[in-house]
Amino acid sequence: MKWISVPIMILFLALMLYATSGLPDHADPQAPANVHVSPFYIENSVEDTHTPNTVTAVLADYRGYDTLGETVVIFTAGLACVLILMKRKSDDKTKVPKHHSSDRL
Repeated sequence: MKWISVPIMILFLALMLYATSGLPDHADPQAPANVHVSPFYIENSVEDTHTPNTVTAVLADYRGYDTLGETVVIFTAGLACVLILMKRKSDDKTKVPKHHSSDRL
């Protein structure tokens, strides 16, 4: 069973390398995001959102649901960490030592 994971991981690595070969080069000024998407946000963000800061307009207005989803995921992860640590702390308190003071009476 252990050896089946090796070919799966090799296939997954090959798939990822193949998928990244179609992406534009890093910082390519002719990439579709730089040619089509960015100019639209820069030119229309103030009119569409009435927000003078383009970054705030993109994060809060254009990608509001995405930002909300990321916030929920981070909050849930933090809450899970707190609950796990609280559970561990309460487990340490509930352990009774072998020789309790009431046993000596």
